[in-house]
Amino acid sequence: MNPVAFEIFGIKVMWYGILISIGVVLGTVLALREAERIGIGEDNLIDLLLYAIPLALIGARIYYVAFTWDYYRENLKEIFHFRGGGLAIHGAIIAGIIVAVMFARKRNLDFWKIADACAPSLALGQAIGRWGNYINQEAYGTATDLPWGIMVDGIKVHPTFLYESIGDFTIFVFLIWYRRNKPKVSGEVFLLYLILYSSIRFFIEGLRTDSLMVGPLRVAQLVSVIGIVIPLIYFNMRRKGKE
Repeated sequence: MNPVAFEIFGIKVMWYGILISIGVVLGTVLALREAERIGIGEDNLIDLLLYAIPLALIGARIYYVAFTWDYYRENLKEIFHFRGGGLAIHGAIIAGIIVAVMFARKRNLDFWKIADACAPSLALGQAIGRWGNYINQEAYGTATDLPWGIMVDGIKVHPTFLYESIGDFTIFVFLIWYRRNKPKVSGEVFLLYLILYSSIRFFIEGLRTDSLMVGPLRVAQLVSVIGIVIPLIYFNMRRKGKE
């Protein structure tokens, strides 16, 4: 499938970028409604997103470059070539959390309420964005004989993009349901997002053939373990009123 959707004045517009943009727009609309409902205010959330979205993209790029430095140290100009690919969702999440914490402190807002308002949107955006990997024929898995395998370069492989997209959408639906059933304390929705996404990503990453590596270890699996353990600790602490 052609990764280029169309051209404008000689500039190629990629399907991957379009899908990410759709995810951002839908997620923003959803988060704004929740922000107004819980008293954060739409204006505050819009201001946050104006910082968080571009910085999350930069964080995703820095993360990817850091773990593929052997290539980029010989091709420094390519670091700034975002259109050439190379974004990592974990880098975006980390950057987004940092920005949200700093913003909440600056505006004297509850970070956990902000995080809860945005968590389902993150899952929905990821579910949509993963289809960009399919169009680009990337982020696929090892060879398989399963009937739902896809053909890549003449080999039938696991459609890991599809596994994660389904998993992310399931997380989105669950978080919306959980949020409506009134969590005991703020922060639970966001922490559950981290726990559930990290759990799914850990197992899916084991099937992928393009993992970022540190020696023999897959970086995404290491980060996923952290993304399960620390949020679990915080979840229990907040329920007990110790955080």
